[in-house]
This record gives sequence, C-alpha cells and structure tokens, in this order.
Amino acid sequence: MRAMILAAGRGERLRPLTERIPKPLVRVGGEPLIVHQMRWLHRAGIRDVVVNLHH
Repeated sequence: MRAMILAAGRGERLRPLTERIPKPLVRVGGEPLIVHQMRWLHRAGIRDVVVNLHH
C-alpha cells in the first residue's frame, strides 16, 4: 500500500510557527510533524510514501 503526505502550501494557519520554517518541519513533542506522520504510516504497515511539497 502507498501513502501520500500532503505537505504543500504556505502554512498560514500555523503562523507564527511557519514564518521561518515549512509546515513539515514544525516541531511537535520535540520532533518535526513529518517524522510523526512517517512513524504513524510505518506502524500501519505502509512503506511506500510520497510527499507532495508543491501545488
């Protein structure tokens, strides 16, 4: 099974956190959001992941 992480966009709803860094790199619990997402997918058995960085 494949998964797609939607990481595109300016992250306006996460401001001021996204003023200097992109959404996937915003830290939650000491780790970037994308790390949490990849871990959740891995636990679900998903090994093939595509990350959409632009729209």
